[in-house]
Amino acid sequence: MMNNQNLWNHLPGEDTINRVVLPNGIIVLTKSDFNSPSVVISGYLNSGSIHDPEEKLGLSLFTSYALMRGSVFHRYRRIYNDLETAGATLGFSSSIQSTSFGGKSLVEDLPLLLKTLSEAMRWPIFPPVQLKILLSQIITGLQIREQDTTERASLKFDEVLFPNHPYGRSEEGSIETLRRIKRSDLVKFHQQFYGPSGMVITIVGAIEHQKAVDLVHSTLGDWENPIWVPPPTIPEVPNKKFSYREHISIPGKIQTDIIMGSYGPQRTSKEFLVASLGNNILGQFGMMGRIGEAVREKSGLAYYASTALNAWQSAGTWEITAGVNPNNIEKTIEIIQKEVFRFVSEPVSDQEFADSKSNLIGLVPLSIESNTGVANAIIRMERYKLGLNYLREYPGMISGISQEQILKVSQKYLDPNHLVIISAGT
Repeated sequence: MMNNQNLWNHLPGEDTINRVVLPNGIIVLTKSDFNSPSVVISGYLNSGSIHDPEEKLGLSLFTSYALMRGSVFHRYRRIYNDLETAGATLGFSSSIQSTSFGGKSLVEDLPLLLKTLSEAMRWPIFPPVQLKILLSQIITGLQIREQDTTERASLKFDEVLFPNHPYGRSEEGSIETLRRIKRSDLVKFHQQFYGPSGMVITIVGAIEHQKAVDLVHSTLGDWENPIWVPPPTIPEVPNKKFSYREHISIPGKIQTDIIMGSYGPQRTSKEFLVASLGNNILGQFGMMGRIGEAVREKSGLAYYASTALNAWQSAGTWEITAGVNPNNIEKTIEIIQKEVFRFVSEPVSDQEFADSKSNLIGLVPLSIESNTGVANAIIRMERYKLGLNYLREYPGMISGISQEQILKVSQKYLDPNHLVIISAGT
């Protein structure tokens, strides 16, 4: 199947994905699929936690959550009643560099979905009563986070790798910073940082391209924000190797979570796919690759053990995680370090290499079986400037990677003697 060129030619590409830029800067991408009567929308604005003042971290996320709590035209209950009556969904969230949205409806309800999207982004009123309820919900989530060993370890890991940098700050903020946020802060944030410039929206499903574009134009085409402030440039992160060890004490936990790692390639780097293939071998394929085999299967030390690449526009991380009995922390770290040493000391085996290539290539068609999967893929292609033929070119790019390239890239980013190691638990 992997050699079937017809399969890859039928994946979404530049001849089936349409891209239009509206006069106000909104980028519209569409992909028609009439096998289902539904449509999916997905997209983002160029506004995120990078704009949050240090003393009010969480402002961007709070603002995004509050968009659906009432607009100039409709109150909270009416907004959700209209969506639920149509069986539609719509939601917002925020990350470091963007405010994202996503929704789904039957094709005949797409006008309602886009109208609701437009009203939420352009004319939110941030009702005080709803903000109070929402703030309470967010703070409850943060209180739960304080007792979550995985979350606490991950937050500290990012903080250590990215000191005084947007990637090292918590997008959710803290209980203290959230309590400093007033309604006027949300209003000002929305006025300054929400606008159409560079906004991206993808529509996938049972609708023709021009009809989809016309609907977006009729609901968002007249949006302007003359006082919009563009996001600042993310500072470059040097790939320096250093050691750091910290344990976060959270009493009463029967499991300790460990996160180990270092910097990784950014998403736009040519090294990213090489590292992805290597990461699959190290801690993903089968029973979580070499790490899972050594730590969990052979040694029986972990409830889970795996690796992951997190890649953004300006930096990335290469992480190894495990959940263990508190008595097994040091032994687990030792085994992981040995596996990392082996990984950066010699080329991966022919069998691992072939299996992981086949695995990564085979996952692509499965990831876009749904309209949501296609929409997410198109968003990634646009965000990281991968090109609209990326899915079709992917098998060739993976097939062209060599074992020597994996060794070279892994040696650049992973050093068993210079890792950030964070554990959280009893």
